[in-house]
Amino acid sequence: MSPTGTNDSGPNETGASARTNAVSRRHVLQLFGIAGVGAAGIGTAACSPSKPNASGGDSKGGDKEFHGAYPYQLPPKGHFNLAAGVTDGIQASTSPYFDLVYPSAGLYYWADKKWEWMMAESGTLDEANKTYTLKLRSGLTWSDGKPVTAKDVVSTFNLHWLMRQQAWTFLSDVSAKDDTTVLFTIGTPSTVLERYILRAGILPDSVYGEWATKAETMRKAKTSLDSDEGKKLNGDFQKFRPENPVVSGPFNYDPKSMTNSQMTLVKNDKGLFADKISFTKVVLYNGETSDVTPVVLNKDVDYATHGFAVATEKTLLGSGFRILRPPVYSGPALVFNYTAHPELSDVRVRQAIAYVLDRAENGTVALGDSGKPCKFMAGFSDISVPDWVSDADQKKLQAYEKDEAKATQLLQAAGWKQSGGKWMLPNGKPAAYDIKFPTEFADWNPAATNAADQLNKFGFNITKRGITFTQLTPDVLAGKFDFAIQSWGASNHPHPYFSYVQDLYTFNYVIAANSGGKGMNFPLKQTTSAGPIDLQAVVEKSAQGLNLDEQKKNVTAAAHAFNELLPIIPLWERYGNNPALEGKRVAKFPADDDPILKNAPYADNFVIMGMYQGKIAPV
Repeated sequence: MSPTGTNDSGPNETGASARTNAVSRRHVLQLFGIAGVGAAGIGTAACSPSKPNASGGDSKGGDKEFHGAYPYQLPPKGHFNLAAGVTDGIQASTSPYFDLVYPSAGLYYWADKKWEWMMAESGTLDEANKTYTLKLRSGLTWSDGKPVTAKDVVSTFNLHWLMRQQAWTFLSDVSAKDDTTVLFTIGTPSTVLERYILRAGILPDSVYGEWATKAETMRKAKTSLDSDEGKKLNGDFQKFRPENPVVSGPFNYDPKSMTNSQMTLVKNDKGLFADKISFTKVVLYNGETSDVTPVVLNKDVDYATHGFAVATEKTLLGSGFRILRPPVYSGPALVFNYTAHPELSDVRVRQAIAYVLDRAENGTVALGDSGKPCKFMAGFSDISVPDWVSDADQKKLQAYEKDEAKATQLLQAAGWKQSGGKWMLPNGKPAAYDIKFPTEFADWNPAATNAADQLNKFGFNITKRGITFTQLTPDVLAGKFDFAIQSWGASNHPHPYFSYVQDLYTFNYVIAANSGGKGMNFPLKQTTSAGPIDLQAVVEKSAQGLNLDEQKKNVTAAAHAFNELLPIIPLWERYGNNPALEGKRVAKFPADDDPILKNAPYADNFVIMGMYQGKIAPV
């Protein structure tokens, strides 16, 4: 997988207002990160590895460098308008390293289910008055010397409104009560709103204030973003290009040192917790897995989140790297085009395909020990299922273990027939499909190849179509595919709501409509063995309100429906195979049994949290 993955996307938005500009898997996995649906696209040109600048990365010299890897967008296409939802930023707000430049109010411990306060010192929900009060730390400053105030937070969220970010599904207003106190007024109570508030990278009003003020005026006048005026302000803001980054984090961008192969983040001594971080530079290598693999093998990288090939992982282990395996809470899935191939609308066909595939084999071929087949096939991570679905309801979930006899029975019941060992559709045509996948992704590529081989062996006629990763998502959104590999689940939040938006909205008409397509075009009003179900309504309700028991009822209903309907087929759940190099520039990384390794690497990255705490430090 990519260094991420997204996502979306940046994540995504829900309902009719959802938006996405996702183009890469990283973007897709985090589609619901702070950036929300329109997070910056991070497509990058192939880049050749190069040696580190300056000290060569020897932390025993003057500079104490940390070397990472993550795609970024080189100027002139890349720019420093880093507001959530703006495309082609130098660095996406879904990048783990964004937290070192524009920190949010807090970072989350997934295992302990608690917050580590960062830019804020507290956050308080008032259920009765439907408000959330955020209290910033006092004494924070921007890199230009100006104080960080509540006005910066208000401006940030007004820009979120302008860019249709997910928080405004639940918010009705935001205001500054004093220099360090922000009051969020809640329109629709939800347990996920706190994360949207606390994980939003705070931007400087001194840079973005003019646009934020215009957005606030429009918002309070209840002017629709779909109006001509709304579209113009949105479009004009996306063309805004600030030149010099003003940041609050312990590191800042160094535009002069940026090349196609690497960029440097330099120490900002005025930044948050800068005194706790002993590194003076963070060097980031650009590119997807194929680009950064040689640099990692050369030990020029201390830590990377890409999905490395099985053979590469073995080489890394043999050369002194540790391999960290944090859960990603997501993975690759087979996505179907229901418009082009109506025969796939028969649930028995999709269930048959699930029974054909040996998903344990697929995961092992693609990612070794880090590709684990789903036990529950519930649409969200097996790790999280026990938190949301009772033991009795878990037993109702079908695991779809490989069973070719059952697959044959289901296809025959759907009117398919075999001729010469090949399956024919009810209309007499061959069961012939292309499968599109990103050639650059060292795990999705073999996953697609293996899935195609298994289906072909069973009698399908699957043609493999590897394409560049930047083209795959646009093709899927436009409906230009038969089968495709895309993400299921979500890395940005443990709440299942985010996973179901990824599963059911992101590549479906709900979000694809924003780019003029229908995506897979799977109707969200369905009938299951339990009766009719409106999946969109159930998913929305799963995040609404503050009563977890009520949310669990909706999550359970969604899990059962997903498990039976299989609108997409998860191939396996990805665990990181993150190379970590100790003793050269970095003293040590967290132990394998440290609970912080339950954090998703693309959401609340444990390395970034360790750097802030001084636990990940130079040799």
